[in-house]
Amino acid sequence: MGLFDVPLEDDRTQLEAVIEDYRGAIEATLDGLGEEQVRRRLVPSATTLLGLLKHVTWMQRVWFEECVGGTSRSKLGLVQSPDESFRLADDDTIASVTAAHQQACATARAATADLPLSTVVTGHRAGPRTLHWVYLQVLRELAHHSGHADILREQVLAD
Repeated sequence: MGLFDVPLEDDRTQLEAVIEDYRGAIEATLDGLGEEQVRRRLVPSATTLLGLLKHVTWMQRVWFEECVGGTSRSKLGLVQSPDESFRLADDDTIASVTAAHQQACATARAATADLPLSTVVTGHRAGPRTLHWVYLQVLRELAHHSGHADILREQVLAD
């Protein structure tokens, strides 16, 4: 079911459809590129195409596994800060980072499948949030970083 096929009265289905669209969009920015291209730094920060996918993987794990699931970042084996989440290890590849992203998405879907949007989750460092709020935050982050990835891909392809 595509975004424009979602019934207008179903807020949850709409939110999930848009989140899925952005999950796919950020992965698609790596399509057809090589390992060197997705690691290329074109801005002063550590932001790269592969780093963006690694970051949104981390971000979704924070929101769905820490905030919704209640498991701490350290127990999840996650770095503590957003800046650290962009950093690539030598063994990070398109395949490994994409697989980690897909696993994080599957885990997020499973963690939220039976929860109403009004569910209050308590794993956030700043206090309780509703699942609806978490979905909006994840959507904001995915949209933001998908835009970054589009621009970086355009720059990579122009070289």
